[in-house]
Amino acid sequence: MFDTVDNVREALAGEGYIADERLATTVFLQTRLDKPLLIEGPAGVGKTELAKALATATGRRLLRLQCYEGQDETKALYEWDYGKQLLYTQILREKIGQLVEDAVDVAEAVDRIGKQESVFFSDRFLAPRPLLEAVRSEEPVVLLIDEIDRADEALEAVLLELLGEYQVSVPEIGTFKAKHVPYVILTSNNTRDLAAALKRRCLHLFLDYPAAERELEIVRSKDTGLTEALAAQLVEVVRGLRELDLRKSPSISETIDWARTLAVLGVDELNAKVLSDTVSVVVKYDKDVRKALDALPRLVDPNARVPDSLHTHNGAGHAHDHGPHDHDHDHDHDHGVDGKERRAEKDTPNRFADGYYGTPKKSGQKTPPSLGRRRAL
Repeated sequence: MFDTVDNVREALAGEGYIADERLATTVFLQTRLDKPLLIEGPAGVGKTELAKALATATGRRLLRLQCYEGQDETKALYEWDYGKQLLYTQILREKIGQLVEDAVDVAEAVDRIGKQESVFFSDRFLAPRPLLEAVRSEEPVVLLIDEIDRADEALEAVLLELLGEYQVSVPEIGTFKAKHVPYVILTSNNTRDLAAALKRRCLHLFLDYPAAERELEIVRSKDTGLTEALAAQLVEVVRGLRELDLRKSPSISETIDWARTLAVLGVDELNAKVLSDTVSVVVKYDKDVRKALDALPRLVDPNARVPDSLHTHNGAGHAHDHGPHDHDHDHDHDHGVDGKERRAEKDTPNRFADGYYGTPKKSGQKTPPSLGRRRAL
């Protein structure tokens, strides 16, 4: 248990996680109010790392549920160990035979066996998954429910009992209530809107890209090997790339990777050439690479002219042949649209087309094949 907000910041900093006042305050409230914490924000801003750092700082075991589309409750809550049940059935075959040997008919034999069902649906054959394991744990834990937005809405409904009462009901056995209230952290990359019922049960924090000073402090804390001056310049370059209309903006972890890459190469001066040669460390899509290559010279030096060699990939001298429309479209995004505004538009509620994730679709709208198959099932 932390005594103050400053204790939270110091404990997390001791684990290499640099938290600002707002984040530290939210974590402090989570530990005092025994409320789950939902953290939303772009990928790579430290949501998952917070759970890891909190577990280490508090000496708690970390349990992680990695969410994905199509995931059901048996992978999240519990399932019955059918293999073990079958093995015991084979071992006890003789005993079962003795149980029904004097039965007058099949109905009576079935009734006698049915009375023994509780033996095979007992704690002995229960295989807990992360959610039930967090509730049944004999020691305090941190439960990380990672990327909840990637799971279907059905899993959100399964989570409500745990998030609201820290308990899990198993119909065949009963209800398990947590002996030690776990610190529950849910993360979301905002690929879809989450249910209001889930949000209502949680403290909420939106974690965005940090200010330049804090990002530099994070890079410095990771001991990348890059000098202070070059690290500060690199952070400004990365922040400039985030202003572009990229499919995926560089994350904090990728800034750290880029700093380590430059340190390994022995770079003692940042220029457009060396940054262009290593830009794939932070930019992972082809169109994003082209936009980054166009922008890097002016990010390093606003008065710089862009040499033609920077428009090729990996120094191979191969440039993509774009049609006039595609080329103009890309450059309109580079020079006429603010990247932050476009990302904000992508995070607005109800931004997905009708029919997404099983929502009702308008008449005349075709259902994607994958969704049609899912509903048919």
